[in-house]
Amino acid sequence: MTKVSPEFVDEPRMQTVQSVSTDVSLANNQFPKYKLGPNFEVLQETKEDDKGPPLKEVVEEETTRLTEQHNRLSVRDLASKFDKNLAAAAKLSNEAKIREVPSLEGHVLLKKLRDSLEFLKGRLTGLNKEDIEIAISLVEALAVKLTQNEGELIQEKFEVKKLVNFLKQASEDAKRLVNQERSFACAEIESARSVVQRIGEALDEEERNSPTSAKQEVEGLLEEVQEARRIKLLHQPSKVMDMEHELRALRIQIREKSTVSIKLQKELAMSRRAGQNKSEFYEFTGSETLGCILRIQSCSDEAIDISKCSIQWYRLSSECSRREPIVGADKFVYAPEPIDVGRLLEADIVSNGQKVSLTTTAPIDPASGLGSYVETLLRKSNVEFSVVIAQMNGRNYSSRSAHCFHVGKTKLKLGKGWITKARDSYSGSMQLCGFRGGGNSAAKSLFWQPRKGHSFVLVFESEKERNGALMVARKYAIDCNVILAGPDDDALL
Repeated sequence: MTKVSPEFVDEPRMQTVQSVSTDVSLANNQFPKYKLGPNFEVLQETKEDDKGPPLKEVVEEETTRLTEQHNRLSVRDLASKFDKNLAAAAKLSNEAKIREVPSLEGHVLLKKLRDSLEFLKGRLTGLNKEDIEIAISLVEALAVKLTQNEGELIQEKFEVKKLVNFLKQASEDAKRLVNQERSFACAEIESARSVVQRIGEALDEEERNSPTSAKQEVEGLLEEVQEARRIKLLHQPSKVMDMEHELRALRIQIREKSTVSIKLQKELAMSRRAGQNKSEFYEFTGSETLGCILRIQSCSDEAIDISKCSIQWYRLSSECSRREPIVGADKFVYAPEPIDVGRLLEADIVSNGQKVSLTTTAPIDPASGLGSYVETLLRKSNVEFSVVIAQMNGRNYSSRSAHCFHVGKTKLKLGKGWITKARDSYSGSMQLCGFRGGGNSAAKSLFWQPRKGHSFVLVFESEKERNGALMVARKYAIDCNVILAGPDDDALL
């Protein structure tokens, strides 16, 4: 056998390949890169396309965008969008047509390449022949791949045509809607023009008739002014003011006379009682009014010293049929509190086995101006009073510094600055009443027991503040379904 040298074999093969490659005409002037996978499957290496996304993705993106904007675009915007998309679809259709030429050229090239490889296969033997067979299988696989791509391209062309038809129909519908809306707008404009014209005519008519109406209004005003002057002359304000002064003076005189009358009635009752029982050795001193202090003093030289007697104060009902003991009121001094208003007070004085009873001549009168003061306090969001602690837990309190007593809608609080002495909500165990231990400041003092085993005696700046704090606290407690009073005073509220 003749040995074939490498130079002899390579030269004709190179010449054959060059002759085939001269007929190749591709867009990129080179073959795509392929490789064999398992079972001789042709795999094409992916490469980024610099020309943009595929046609199918562009179509899907435009369709989605049109669907989303269909409900929120105006008719005119829809028309312009449809026109633009129609132009884009036509451009895509043209590009698809242009791509058909490279596809046909690819089939021609693949056929020429396969014929050349078949030619080489007949001339070569051994390993070179096997390489040629592998190349022929690659070419056939490329032909199949190209056929598949052509099928996809045909499908894309069909979708593009369908989209073009859809866009054409939508564009026509949009133009029709634009014309319809334009006709509606023209009709509304004409209607508005007619309305404006009618309004202008009405204004012109009103301007022509305005002098007459203005004259009538002026005449009506003149008549009203004359009537007002006549009424003013009839009333004579100077005489009215004199009558008001006289009424005010009469009210003051009636008030003074009523005070004198009440005082005389009390003195008459006391004189009658003194006439009935001349053996009385004690009597009340002080005004029988809320905010004052009642004292028991001896009125006879034969009377035993009041400090050596045992005393107990009582409240009498309006019918004087029942009397309630005032727990803790066992001194010769007692300051009435708001519960006592409208009731008679009685004191039993016991000495050497003998008992003497004293009764007020009339029910306790309310303090003047206390009602309006309490109403003012209730209108405030926070009610606070400046107090001094006289006793705490039954013992005298050494410090006489001022504290703040806060009366809230749900609780009472006593403190000084950031320090809180006591703070408790309204409850059945809480007690609040006037101080019943006597002393010159009894009318300003208040007894407060937040809870059992903890109590205070607070001294206010005035009798008015003390009574106002009692009334406001009891009002808030009633709102919380709690009766706030002193020991054994619940039945009186």
